[in-house]
Amino acid sequence: MATDPKPPVASDRSPGVDVVALAEEIDRCIQALPERGVAPVRRVRREYSKRLRTVPAGEVLALALELVERHRWVGYELLYHHPGGLASLGVDEVERLGRGMDDWGSVDAFGCYVSGPAWRLGRITDVVVRGWAASSDRWWRRAALVSTVALNLRSRGGTGDTGRTLDICGRLASDRDDMVVKALSWALRGLVVWDAEAVRTFLEAHDDVLAARVRREVRSKLNTGLKHPRRP
Repeated sequence: MATDPKPPVASDRSPGVDVVALAEEIDRCIQALPERGVAPVRRVRREYSKRLRTVPAGEVLALALELVERHRWVGYELLYHHPGGLASLGVDEVERLGRGMDDWGSVDAFGCYVSGPAWRLGRITDVVVRGWAASSDRWWRRAALVSTVALNLRSRGGTGDTGRTLDICGRLASDRDDMVVKALSWALRGLVVWDAEAVRTFLEAHDDVLAARVRREVRSKLNTGLKHPRRP
């Protein structure tokens, strides 16, 4: 049975990591995998996270930026799992990491591992996320909504944030882009576990503009605890 290749020991360098060379090394490890699904690629990422644990956060940020074009979510996870990675972020760094997002997978990785946690930790402000919500780019509007997930998802360190979640949801309540609609449903469902009454009130207040999908899925979550009710 084929096994996943191990990252070379040469990647264990600190300080003064050559991020270009290291990004190429990571790319070679991923390309050499017998299968390049999420699970095997994540095993490579975890190995590099161990090796980079003592590397200065700024160098891991530089590596994540270098990986954006090839293995975007791997770079995001390396930064997220580094002890000082998120603390190295400011608005400019966050938006550079999000540059070029062009599908739901890249946006969701960005929101869950970069922008959402950075927002929760105060590395970016509400004004920044509101700006994304007003963007003409569907992917940045989706990113604004997905960023609220990190405020509410326990596995991402969320502790519930009704005010900021509903502020962003309200700004995009009438958006009809399918990628935004799906993210709006996700954002509201993520808040249900913390403040179901506020979500019910939001649905009532915006009933005339919300997409049918949002009303259906969020009400199902409120009433059954599930996105879609089980069929009898």
